[in-house]
Amino acid sequence: MGEMLAEAVRNALRTVTDPATGQDVVSAGMVEGLTVRDGMVQFALRVPRERARALEPLREAAERAARGVPGVISATCVLTAHREAPTAGPAAARGPQHGARPQARPHQTGRGGPAAAGQGPMLLPEVRAIVAVASGKGGVGKSTTAVNLAVALAAEGLRVGLLDADIYGPSLPRMLGLREKPQVAGQRILPLSRWGLKAMSIGFLVEEETPMIWRGPMVMGALEQLMGQVEWGALDIMVVDMPPGTGDAQLTMSQRVPLAGAVIVSTPQDVALIDARRGVRMFERVNVPVLGIVENMSFFCCPNCGHRTDLFGHGGARAEAERLGVEFLGELPLRLEIRELSDAGTPIVAERPDTPEAEAYRSIARRIWGKVSGDAQAGAAAKPGPRIVIE
Repeated sequence: MGEMLAEAVRNALRTVTDPATGQDVVSAGMVEGLTVRDGMVQFALRVPRERARALEPLREAAERAARGVPGVISATCVLTAHREAPTAGPAAARGPQHGARPQARPHQTGRGGPAAAGQGPMLLPEVRAIVAVASGKGGVGKSTTAVNLAVALAAEGLRVGLLDADIYGPSLPRMLGLREKPQVAGQRILPLSRWGLKAMSIGFLVEEETPMIWRGPMVMGALEQLMGQVEWGALDIMVVDMPPGTGDAQLTMSQRVPLAGAVIVSTPQDVALIDARRGVRMFERVNVPVLGIVENMSFFCCPNCGHRTDLFGHGGARAEAERLGVEFLGELPLRLEIRELSDAGTPIVAERPDTPEAEAYRSIARRIWGKVSGDAQAGAAAKPGPRIVIE
């Protein structure tokens, strides 16, 4: 069934013609990465980089053609750009000189201002504050932290969005306990609602075990559409669960939305702190303020006797925050209960709000909101970073 629907989509795309060449997008070899899952269609159009902005109507036409195929529930098309081979003289043929650096593109973080060169206007204009939750490496509990912070902010009565920016390894569907597919209204995708917040992830559109074998430009295009083609509405704050590292997604976010700040999540040991340091420096380079560092898995609590053990050391993130001149937002323990509830799709802040761990998340969330909203009273409520005391 999927193969038949994919072929029907290709046939529909043969009716979409590039006005510059007169060829349809299929015959011209522009269609890449066509996938069909449960009526959800995704593909890319490969175009010359210098024509990318001018070909936005072509992208829209291809998306409409795919959406009009019987059996298609929604269709998402992104433009993936490539450069034409240089032909201007021997200097171009030799390529860049050794040690030469590419010229930096202008960047502005003011709301509504211009994006980087070659980009469209800033996305998410109705969101008051956008906060990236990031880490220099994977496996430090960043997604668990992002989900619980978002739920904590929603519990404060704020209008909250939660965006899963990890295209390759989306975690939100499982952590939020969401299995249904988003609905489509016109050309807009409606975010799913859970625990008092609006959420969107590429994981809602594909099967859980489906690998996203996409190149960087396709990932960036998908991320832009999760922001620009989703009906988020007016929000007080959006929490963005970033993929680990300092790559395409981080650059896209810094260029396409006015980030109010970034929160870095790390474990206490030195190897994680080295990567956290890179994350801090990366956001500084793209003019995004670092709101602070969270030490996750700060200590281990035995589920039987409650005995505390510093498996990964303790206090490393606090010391690193002081060294880097950023705020230490708090510490969170390595507890079986947090992991079990996350896997079950019931964040501890929602399911066990009276626990010390839930209060630690809420305290960090209040501090973040105080910093991005200018609310000194809310910001002071969680200062200094919370400590969890285990008897």
